[in-house]
Amino acid sequence: MPIPVTGQAGRLLVEEVPVALVYNGSTHAVMMATPADLEDFAAGFSISEGIVERVGDLGEIEIVPQGEGVELRMWLEEPFAARLANHRRAMAGPVGCGLCGIDSIEAALRPPAPVLTRGLELTSADLREAPAALRRAQPLHDATGAAHAAGLWRPGQGLVRLREDVGRHNALDKLLGATLKAGETGAGAAVVLTSRVSVEMVQKAAALGAEAILAVSAPTTLAVRMAQDAGLTLITNLKGGEGRVLAHPTRLKELSSR
Repeated sequence: MPIPVTGQAGRLLVEEVPVALVYNGSTHAVMMATPADLEDFAAGFSISEGIVERVGDLGEIEIVPQGEGVELRMWLEEPFAARLANHRRAMAGPVGCGLCGIDSIEAALRPPAPVLTRGLELTSADLREAPAALRRAQPLHDATGAAHAAGLWRPGQGLVRLREDVGRHNALDKLLGATLKAGETGAGAAVVLTSRVSVEMVQKAAALGAEAILAVSAPTTLAVRMAQDAGLTLITNLKGGEGRVLAHPTRLKELSSR
């Protein structure tokens, strides 16, 4: 929750705490995050990182406050426990590149899930209205001015789900987890982002099954290449219904008909 700033009436600061992702009693990662929608975060992170394939693979998610932070405790059955253990062993040991060894480099560049075409058609009205709807639906950002958001936009329905966090990756993981927990996917929908588009954002959107990313900021070169490879429509730098169409423009109804 936002906290008030001493001596500045009406001003709030966004909360940021360490959140540990713990599987079978061992900490896999510690992320700095906003402590809200944590079950969504645990589910989305686990799926987008390839630790499990479905929300049901996690079983119960236990949220345990720990001093200044929070532990998200999950228990994996085979084969997911073995998969995670093998990944940890591959990362162990000294390396000379300053990263986590060649396996972690390959993991960082893992191909995104192929995106299926399920009838998404975007118009200039969608490109104008989706970012505006996202901006109107950000209570945490309105209170603090310091939170990112990720939303799911379905043409004809509008913004159907939104999650916020101090971290842009976390916001998208929370959206992913919330959507899959509801028994839905991103098929026929676009992910709308307040942030720049990096390769991880493309991987997470593809894991959700979204057919497009609509972002108000710019992408990286690798994000564009991965969107192309995944079959994901990528439109960035959106303002006033116009933007940069950088991958798979065929889902843009008004452009593809020309």
